Amino acid sequence: MKNHTEISIVMPNYNSYHFLKDSIKSIFSQTFTNWELIIVDDNSNSETKKFLRSFKKVNNKIKIYFLKKNKGDGFCRIYGVSKAKSKIIAFIDSDDIWEKNKLEKQLKFMKRNKFDFTYTYYTPFKKNRILNSVNPPSKFDFDSFIKNTSIATSSIMVKKTSLKNIKLSHSPNFEDYYLKCQILKKTKFAYCLKKSLMKYRIKKHSLSKNKLRNIYWL
Repeated sequence: MKNHTEISIVMPNYNSYHFLKDSIKSIFSQTFTNWELIIVDDNSNSETKKFLRSFKKVNNKIKIYFLKKNKGDGFCRIYGVSKAKSKIIAFIDSDDIWEKNKLEKQLKFMKRNKFDFTYTYYTPFKKNRILNSVNPPSKFDFDSFIKNTSIATSSIMVKKTSLKNIKLSHSPNFEDYYLKCQILKKTKFAYCLKKSLMKYRIKKHSLSKNKLRNIYWL
C-alpha cells in the first residue's frame, strides 16, 4: 500500500455554492483514489463557506484554506500548490466536472511518456445543454500556445517542479493564460491526451470571458 499521496488536486473557489457539489462529487467518483483535494476559498459568502465546512468534516482527504481577503483565482492556485504534498498537480475549477477516469488515464499518459505538462480534450456545457467537444492540438510550445490558447485549466495535470517560482498576472481576467504561459516556458512542451475527460461549465456572468473566446473563436 502506498504511503504517499500521488496527486494533489487544487481547486480555487469563490461563491460557487450552486456548482461545488457536482465538482466535488466528480472528484470523489474518480477510479484513481490516491489523491488529496486542496480547496482555497477566496473569501466567499457564508452559504458557500458553510457548505465547504460540511464536506471537510466527513472526509480527511479534503483540505480547505479560507482567505480573509479576495485575492483572485491565480493567487488561490499558487497558494494551493504551495500546500500540496504530491509531485503531481491537477487543477479543477469549482464549477467544472471531471469524467470518472480522468485522473487514472491522464496519470498513466504522463508516466508512460515521461511528460511534465499535459491536458485533455473537454466538453463545454450550459445548464443541461451539452456542446461539441473541444479538441486542442496534440502538442503546444509557447509560440503555438499564444496563437491558440485552447487548453482548459481544469484539464491540466503537471509536475509540481514545473510550477516552482510561478508569478501572478496583474490582470484578473487573464490569470489562467498567464499561468499556462509560464509553465510552457519551463517545460517547453505540453502534450494532449486525446480524450474528452472533463466538462467545462459556461456561466452567463463568467469573469473569464476570454475562456469562451478561446473555445469558439481561436
